[in-house]
Amino acid sequence: MTASAARPPRKTTTNRPVSILAVGRLKPGPERALFEHYAARLRPPPLVAEIAEARGSPAEVRRREGAALLAALPQGALAVAMDLGGEAPGSEAFAALLERWAGSGRSLAFLIGGAEGLDPAVLARAEHRLSLGPMTWPHFLVRGMLAEQLYRAQAIRANHPYHRAWRPD
Repeated sequence: MTASAARPPRKTTTNRPVSILAVGRLKPGPERALFEHYAARLRPPPLVAEIAEARGSPAEVRRREGAALLAALPQGALAVAMDLGGEAPGSEAFAALLERWAGSGRSLAFLIGGAEGLDPAVLARAEHRLSLGPMTWPHFLVRGMLAEQLYRAQAIRANHPYHRAWRPD
């Protein structure tokens, strides 16, 4: 059996750019390098909008940053909030979610809050909440981790060997 016969056919869903709306500006350093490494591999690359970090009490910061995130959200976009309390699918399940969302015909936007998290208004607008697991991650690191999972999902959908499905969970 040839290698091509062993793999299932590639999925044909049209890729459109994913938006990542994130609080804070990535400065040069390891977090930015990680994000850029995986974002450059995505086809098409993600559209990134950086939202200014707000000042004030934690509630005021969440409110201001949340309002800015919602204002930057493309009209009609399927909004996915990166939230500690969200669903934490495995990589293959995440790839399936992306495939389903791509089939909706709507643009897709991931919302990443700042150090104070996401405002309740953002969580209410989001149609899905996604977690990178039960641990708390710095919001700047979340961008790189999300970009890597988006790339991994793209590799899974294309039957690329980057994702090693044979590994046990």
